[in-house]
This record gives sequence, C-alpha cells and structure tokens, in this order.
Amino acid sequence: VVSMYYSDHRPPHFHVRYGDHEAIIEIVSGRLLGGGLPPRAGQLVEEWRTLHVAELEEDWELAESRRPMRKIAPLE
Repeated sequence: VVSMYYSDHRPPHFHVRYGDHEAIIEIVSGRLLGGGLPPRAGQLVEEWRTLHVAELEEDWELAESRRPMRKIAPLE
C-alpha cells in the first residue's frame, strides 16, 4: 500500500506498507529515507515510482496546499 499524508515533512516522499514492512521513499531520487522492504518489493516499488514520478510530485504539491490528491494507477 502506497500512501501520502497531508502536513507531512520534506523532502517530498511517500510511504509504503508491505506486510509487516514499512518504508519511506523520496519521490525524485527513490532514496530510502526510513524503514525497509524485502528486495523484491523494493524493486517493484522502484519500478512503479519511476513510472509515476510526475504524478507523485503533483500529489505532493496538492497535499501541501490541502487539496485532494489524485489516485495513481498500480503497477501492472
């Protein structure tokens, strides 16, 4: 599950929950800011992130201005 939160701290990032694992991923670089994921889950999240960087950045800006964020398609 990928989430983004209103009133969250910079740098722009998103949160990932995968089973008992949680991670915080920087949008632009894909750098792990906290937590961790199993290798395969991390690879899938990175593939998804690279496909949706522009949408993630747009949602971050929407969240900062307290406007509704848009859903982003899952990895197929």
